[in-house]
Amino acid sequence: MADPPTQEPVLRYDKWVEEALCHVIRRALAQVAADGLPDPHHFFITFLTDAPGVVMPKSLLAQYPEKITIVLQNQFWGLTVEDDAFEVTLAFQGVNTPLRIPFDAVTAFADPGVNFGLQLKVSETE
Repeated sequence: MADPPTQEPVLRYDKWVEEALCHVIRRALAQVAADGLPDPHHFFITFLTDAPGVVMPKSLLAQYPEKITIVLQNQFWGLTVEDDAFEVTLAFQGVNTPLRIPFDAVTAFADPGVNFGLQLKVSETE
């Protein structure tokens, strides 16, 4: 006898929590984009480099084919925040490198200066 088909939950609490956590990250980055990064704050952001919408140089993608953690602390430029992604320029081996990172690609966010961190479960596209 076959098992009955499983049904998707009607109330998607898991997705709602993910969306809320992404909103926290978006809000923190937007405030830093507008006002600068005050001491002691600094951000560690881990994201999937092969996720849809990630824009980064092929040479960097070759070094980090699955994921990378970037640090926003002393040297970052051009931070802009949109509803679905953020852009920032960081120096990699002395070369200024623009990145575009969709929030859906972010797997972790930490601000060690204030002992804060979030671990995100990257959800599959429906």
